[in-house]
Amino acid sequence: MDYEVIPADDRLEGSRAWCHVAYALHAISAAGGVIGAATIVGSFIFGWPSIIAVLINYVKRGEATGTWLESHWRWQLRTFWWAVLWALVAGLLVLTIIGIPVAWLMIGVLGVWLLYRVIRGWLVLLDRKALPIN
Repeated sequence: MDYEVIPADDRLEGSRAWCHVAYALHAISAAGGVIGAATIVGSFIFGWPSIIAVLINYVKRGEATGTWLESHWRWQLRTFWWAVLWALVAGLLVLTIIGIPVAWLMIGVLGVWLLYRVIRGWLVLLDRKALPIN
C-alpha cells in the first residue's frame, strides 16, 4: 500500500512519543506469549503491559483527534478489542468437544494477526505515516 508521508509537527511529538510507548507495551505483551508459557493472545489481552497501553490509548487519543496520529490510536484500540472479542468466541467454542480444535486454530491465527498488527502499526508510525482507516 502507498501511504502518505506526513511532515513533522512539533505539536504532535508528545502524542507520537506516547504512541510509541503504547506500541512497545503491546509488543512486550505479545513477546511474552511468544517466549513464555502463555499464548500470544492470552499474554496480549491479560498482560499488564497491554492493559496499561489501552489505558494510555484512552487517555491520550484525544490529543491526536483530527491528525494522522488518530489512526494509530484507533488501530491499537481496535486491535485490542477485536482480540478480546475473538478470544471470547474461541472460549465459547472450547465448551463443545468439536469446537476445541477450531478454538485452538483460532487462537493461533489470532496470535499471528496480533503480531502483524503491532509490527505493522509500529513500523508505519516510525515512518510518520497514517494507517488506513479500518
